[in-house]
Formats: sequence, structure tokens, C-alpha cells
Amino acid sequence: MKRFFIYGLAGWGLEIMWTGLGSLLRGDLMLSGFSYLWMFPIYGLARFLEPLHDRLRPWPWYLRGLIWMSAFLVIEYTTGWLLKSILGSCPWNYSGSRFSVDGLIRLDYAPAWFFAGFLLERLHDTLIEHSIL
Repeated sequence: MKRFFIYGLAGWGLEIMWTGLGSLLRGDLMLSGFSYLWMFPIYGLARFLEPLHDRLRPWPWYLRGLIWMSAFLVIEYTTGWLLKSILGSCPWNYSGSRFSVDGLIRLDYAPAWFFAGFLLERLHDTLIEHSIL
């Protein structure tokens, strides 16, 4: 449960930084960043990706990155679809992007997800190193 909580908080923090940097690119010098409460449990699901990380450790970095990118896109699409099915809408809506798939994921974010996988690996290794169960 601790790791679920840590992954949820880490995901929230990264998303707020990502959206804050995006606001800077749009000219918002306040660096307004945001997230949704729904994202906490979604990011917390990274706890269940730890066994995948353990299996991928010996693989080359570029293959690991492609797997992380694919996994994150599938998770984002699936959780967005579930929220939309249950609630009638999804908190995020990428419909305005030409890279959008059903408004639930953006393919132009694939490189960010590629590198996010390495952040997940590092966080997982840190949790192991400090014996956080």
C-alpha cells in the first residue's frame, strides 16, 4: 500500500510539472500546473508494473522504453475509456489534438511516456534500495 501511495504522489507531481511547463510554452508565466483527483489511483497502479520492471532489467534501454511507452499509452487509454464509460466523461480530453485517439490519448506524447518509464524504473529501484514495502 505504501508503494501505491508513493507512485500516486509521484505521478501527480510529474503531471503538475508537465502541465506547468506546457502552460509556460503557451505564455503563462505563472506556470499553472494541474491534475485530477482521479489520477492519483491511476498513477498508483504503477505499483503493479514492478514485476514488469524486474523482467525488463536486462533488456536494452530502447526496448524497455518502447515497452513502457506502449504500456502507459494502453493504461491511459483504458482508464480513460473506463472513466468515460462509468462517469459519462473522462477528466482529460485530447479531442482538440490531431494526434488524439478517441480523445483519450495523444500519440505525440509517446516520447514523454518513453522517458517516464525510466523514471518509474528509478523510483522502483529507490524503493527497493530503501526497503519500502
